[in-house]
Amino acid sequence: MSESEKPDPDLRTRLVDVGVDLVALEGAGALTLREIARRAGVSHGAPRRYFPTHLELLSAIARRGFTQLGVRVTATLTDGDAAPRAQLTELGQAYLEFALDHAGMYELMFRHDLLESGHLRLRDTSLPLFGVLVDLVDRARPDTDARAVAGALWANLHGIAQLWGWGSLQLATGADDFRPLLRTALDAHLGPEGGR
Repeated sequence: MSESEKPDPDLRTRLVDVGVDLVALEGAGALTLREIARRAGVSHGAPRRYFPTHLELLSAIARRGFTQLGVRVTATLTDGDAAPRAQLTELGQAYLEFALDHAGMYELMFRHDLLESGHLRLRDTSLPLFGVLVDLVDRARPDTDARAVAGALWANLHGIAQLWGWGSLQLATGADDFRPLLRTALDAHLGPEGGR
């Protein structure tokens, strides 16, 4: 192996960094191996030294997104004494803000093929976040199947994020803020706020 062909110990990180920047600027569709390599200033074959498949590189980029979301969720739930409903409201708002502030990353993170593939154990990062939601739902509504209610609530939040990001909800509802939709989703899944 010549000097120029030796693996760069920082190249793996640099490729992921470039991918994170690229998804932020141009969306998930721009994440090709060739484009990431070009922006990293390496040959189009160089990423394969660290990421044998495109799916593995996408998984590494998505993992960064789950880590960022996890940090945001942790920061949101610092007041452990707050009522579960209040924590769910904060969590829902943080989730929606993340989705809207990082639309390309959000789209990438929830690609089924990435989560299903098991590359970089993305489920080990994403499922604990769902576990936080299940725990809060269980504390807010101990009389229900918390996992099912949390799944329905998450699906509702995901739908709000997608439709708000596309401008569809603003058009349909005339709303200029997603927070009333969040409150309505929480009411639908948890019951009216009074007493919870």
